[in-house]
Amino acid sequence: MATATWNGTVIAQSDDTVVVEGNHYFPRESIAQGVTLAASDTHTVCPWKGTASYYTVEVGGAANPDAAWYYPEPKPAAQEITDRIAFWHGVTVTD
Repeated sequence: MATATWNGTVIAQSDDTVVVEGNHYFPRESIAQGVTLAASDTHTVCPWKGTASYYTVEVGGAANPDAAWYYPEPKPAAQEITDRIAFWHGVTVTD
């Protein structure tokens, strides 16, 4: 089971992640209760996955800007990450 942890709190956990380029993409429903994903204005472009959008992860009053990303409309080669979220910026992911 893959687990994403930040600031001492489990923010996502699932045995159904998709690993792409070394990143675990968690199903949206695996985000832990009490964790807020606040939409960010940040976007990046991957040539084969498409345009990524970002979230600020908020837990226990602390915020980690742009620590989560997802592809709202992934390109055909990346359809397997539809409705999934990946983490970075200090979020530890173990499997």
